[in-house]
Amino acid sequence: MASKRKQTSSDFFLGSRNLSFVLVGSLLFLSNVNGTQLVGENESVYTNNMAVMAWGVTSVFAMMIVSEFFMPIYLKSGITTTPEFLEQRFDKATQQIVSLIFLVSYLVNMLPSVLYSGAVVFKGLFNWSAYFAINDWYVLIGIVWFLGISATGYALVGGVKILALSDTLLGVALLIGGVSLPYFGIKTLGNGDLQQGFTVLLSSHQEHFNAIGTNTDAIPFSTIFTGMLLINLNYWGMEQYIVQRALSARNLAESQKGLALAAVGKLLSPLMLNLPGIIAVHLYPNIANSAEAFPKLAGDVLPSICIFFIAFAILGAAITGFNAGLTSSSALFVMNIYQPYFVKKYKTELVDEQQIKVAKRFQIIVAIIAMCIAPCIYLVKGGFYNYLQMVGSIFSVPIFTVIFVGFVTKSTPALAAKVGLVFFVTTYVLLQFFFHTGIHYLHLLAILFVLTVGLMLLLGKLFPRETPFVLIDKQRVNIQPWRTRYFYYALLLTAMMLIYFLFSPLGLAK
Repeated sequence: MASKRKQTSSDFFLGSRNLSFVLVGSLLFLSNVNGTQLVGENESVYTNNMAVMAWGVTSVFAMMIVSEFFMPIYLKSGITTTPEFLEQRFDKATQQIVSLIFLVSYLVNMLPSVLYSGAVVFKGLFNWSAYFAINDWYVLIGIVWFLGISATGYALVGGVKILALSDTLLGVALLIGGVSLPYFGIKTLGNGDLQQGFTVLLSSHQEHFNAIGTNTDAIPFSTIFTGMLLINLNYWGMEQYIVQRALSARNLAESQKGLALAAVGKLLSPLMLNLPGIIAVHLYPNIANSAEAFPKLAGDVLPSICIFFIAFAILGAAITGFNAGLTSSSALFVMNIYQPYFVKKYKTELVDEQQIKVAKRFQIIVAIIAMCIAPCIYLVKGGFYNYLQMVGSIFSVPIFTVIFVGFVTKSTPALAAKVGLVFFVTTYVLLQFFFHTGIHYLHLLAILFVLTVGLMLLLGKLFPRETPFVLIDKQRVNIQPWRTRYFYYALLLTAMMLIYFLFSPLGLAK
């Protein structure tokens, strides 16, 4: 009998670099969709309008840029983590600084938020507090730890590849649940008659259908061309737990197809992330807590079987999102922090078995810390979205700026990267939290992006690298691009514009 092949670090972190575009696309989409969006975006539509859909729908354009320009660089360089590119382009110190920033962000923001949002939706769907006569706080803690322990155990079994194999099923469940909620919600509006429900939906509260945000809305339309574009480029092209899924493809063409498949999911996402909020406006005009719009609607209008589809999909999305953060955190720690320390101390590199052992221990530690932090978000003044905004936007665009300059220049030195990071983070924190400029934070991010790029280019002129950077092809995978990609890009862009036309004063928001 043939002996079982030992799992390698490439298996654990990147699924052996052998995933098909279906699995890559499923991983990308499921890693992105979680209770945060289901609760937060539907709440925003309920209280305001469809302007919030810009985060998902316009990300399609950013995903095309990532597919066309970022992925060939990453796959050619043979990296496992995005900060590894910074070591090749600048130096190890820059790589480790950015790795630490990623780890802190995941530990205090991404991982706890995924657990918390999943717990909020579960609590709302099944109303366990009333059923068991237990305080909301204790129910929330219990669900958070259940999700965290389940996700951690699942991640420890096999890394990226085993998660990818289950995500197609979860994607189907999410699609069924996402489509069924608007269907049954509209039927409820029409007292069982679907056509009458559409008449009710479209005949009043049309202002909630408007996705063209004004300056008084949370997402002004102009911001999709400035800071939102930068954040989406960073998220889909440089956020480790997202990029790691695209890096798992067996070649560049499969990676590009996977990104296109995930983009289709993003174009369909308003059915699940936004339309239920408008239906809730009609059914619950005076709901006490607007954050309950999505779970209350799902619990009230869906048949039991569909509630379990939604629950299964949210469970899967929470587990996938949490696993994505755990796997990426351990990859960042092992490859960019622990491995260099080990080499410096013992003059030899970690073998695959050691890397996986360290990674799994680190995942357990990170998971426990995240499970402790997650319930505390309930106590944050201003609520869940306020917590995300306070913590999440401090480092994302600064990191994007540094990597972007590394992409487009060859002589900008490591000094410029470090100065750029410090300048951007410090200036943004001061202007956003201490000296209020009156400028929307997305526009402020774009202004600081331009200033930081200019500063880095100036330092590149004054103190250029001794030798221009040359990207070396590590020949890990085939980097021949997808031949028919431009045709599908055109279809995706056309669909994106049609969706905006539909949700505008020229369409449903008359």
